Amino acid sequence: MGNSALKAHLETAQKTGVFQLTGKGLTEFPEDLQKLASNLRTIDLSNNKMEILPPLIGKFSFLKSLVLNNNKLTALPEELCKLKKLETLHLNGNHLRQLPAAFGQLSALKTLSLSGNQLRTVPTQLCGLRHLDVISQISVQISHCPRLKVLRLEENCLELSMLPQSILSDSQISLLAVEGNLFEIKKLRELEGYDKYMERFTATKKKFA
Repeated sequence: MGNSALKAHLETAQKTGVFQLTGKGLTEFPEDLQKLASNLRTIDLSNNKMEILPPLIGKFSFLKSLVLNNNKLTALPEELCKLKKLETLHLNGNHLRQLPAAFGQLSALKTLSLSGNQLRTVPTQLCGLRHLDVISQISVQISHCPRLKVLRLEENCLELSMLPQSILSDSQISLLAVEGNLFEIKKLRELEGYDKYMERFTATKKKFA
């Protein structure tokens, strides 16, 4: 992509506070964006080929929304955690194995999407996020967490189809709380694997009875 095209995007972004450059084969985060660090509220660089998010992301202190779906990110810089105004973070379809240690400092974060990554565990850092109110997709990987017994996903925006069936049939989860989503609880009972989940649920209940 030529410099002139990038320049045009930067000029638009300066006026709108939105920088969107998707599907352009970008391999690196555009360093010129730094000039707009105080203007930008939204950055969307989805469907590119970026392998690294540079530490300079920490300079975008007014950023509210960062969308980096379908890139090749394997890690996130700790500097990302400085974004105190960040409310929306979409990282679907990358190669992330873990989240930065300071992730819990993203105190304004409300919506986080991490489907289609290589996370082995549900990151404990999420526990510190008081405002996180929407998790829109659940990775199948969650079924493979050997110690995860309780999964609370109430009051999100989940469709029934977003719950991997393996959570019921093939995980250690013995308490799945999904009230207040976009499906009726009785529909959950019709899913294949629900009886296996109920066996674990009942066995656990007996332990505490």
